[in-house]
Amino acid sequence: MILVAGKRAGKKVRRAIAAFLALGAAAAIFALVYSPAFVGASATQRQLPVYSVGRDGKFCSLTFDAAWGNEDTPELIRILDSYGIKATFFVVGDWVRKYPESVKALADAGHEVMNHSNHHDHFNPLTTEQIKEDVSACAEEIAAVTGKMPNLFRCPYGEYDDHVIAAVESLGITCVQWDVDSLDWKDYDAETIRKRVCSRISPGSIVLFHNAAKHTPEALPGIIEELIREGYTIVPAGQLLLTGDTQIDHTGRQLPA
Repeated sequence: MILVAGKRAGKKVRRAIAAFLALGAAAAIFALVYSPAFVGASATQRQLPVYSVGRDGKFCSLTFDAAWGNEDTPELIRILDSYGIKATFFVVGDWVRKYPESVKALADAGHEVMNHSNHHDHFNPLTTEQIKEDVSACAEEIAAVTGKMPNLFRCPYGEYDDHVIAAVESLGITCVQWDVDSLDWKDYDAETIRKRVCSRISPGSIVLFHNAAKHTPEALPGIIEELIREGYTIVPAGQLLLTGDTQIDHTGRQLPA
């Protein structure tokens, strides 16, 4: 009886270990499959936004997503202006309607005001027509305040699939992602944000911040100063992107065709 019970216990342990290993393997496969490098290498027709740009010189872009709060926007404008830096703000249509004075202030200060969708909905379940209607509605809101139609778009939540990118770009708008995430929305302290950004940036990088993150205004001066010391020129995303014939490699890096 003891021998039988031992064999049964052994089988249960082996089954548990096998299940654990299978779960770990599934998680690893999921993470790999949804990385730009994998989808680009496994499916050459995969539609990708621009994650970074391959160009001569040490250039990079600072970008800010604006979807909800607004308390720090004037301070961000002040900090950027004190260093003579122009950035790109991807704004949601609802945010434009709620804070038109901030949208105008951004544009008047020389920053790019670009499209981040009308309501910050998840785009993947939407039809092509729904996506085009949403993006166009936000573009019209921005243009009504700034006088300029945005030509760059950032997907809400950073989520996209082939039909999302194709729908947006059919409007003559370029989809822009990022290759350096500050993770400022996690409320990391300023020094953690600074170290995270400056240790990951490279020529052609696009950095993601949020206009209402708790410690971003505190972290921003140190980041700008370190990038300048390292020889970087900080430009808006629209100026970082290449013109003419281009291609996007399997990592999402925009390159000359």
